[in-house]
Amino acid sequence: VQLVESGGGLVQPGGSLRLSCAASGFTFSRYSMNWYRQAPGKERELVARISSTGSTTYYGDSVKGRFTISRDNAKNTVYLQMNSLKPEDTAVYYCNVRPGGMDYWGKGTLVTVSS
Repeated sequence: VQLVESGGGLVQPGGSLRLSCAASGFTFSRYSMNWYRQAPGKERELVARISSTGSTTYYGDSVKGRFTISRDNAKNTVYLQMNSLKPEDTAVYYCNVRPGGMDYWGKGTLVTVSS
């Protein structure tokens, strides 16, 4: 299993970014996909989840109404559209999948929200 995140960077408060996670090594269309984040000195937290077909999504309270998770099963890719970014969104964002109960993580992509 390989998960490769991209799309992070420096953005001003109120701005937008779109993260991507390219997946390989498993049958992507069979599994829910997750985005987590970890800010300095804090525990890793679940940001968003999307079901295998994309029909069901979940968002953490801190990002509801601002972030949108989506997936393209033909491209084995999951996305996280982040709008109205706040300084407290600054974190390393990780893609996660659990095929067969095993946790797999990407290396993460850094998002910094600062003026």
